[in-house]
Amino acid sequence: MAFILWIIAVILVIAGIVAIVRSQLLVGIVLIVVGLLVGPGGVSLFTK
Repeated sequence: MAFILWIIAVILVIAGIVAIVRSQLLVGIVLIVVGLLVGPGGVSLFTK
């Protein structure tokens, strides 16, 4: 499960960086923050 969360987090952060490059700053920041929250190194929303 941790591996799947890690993959999702990486995809979200990369999508956030791409959004920032495309001048969608707010969407990019939100995607990066969500990616950091979902990742196993962060505060995971799915494990308690």
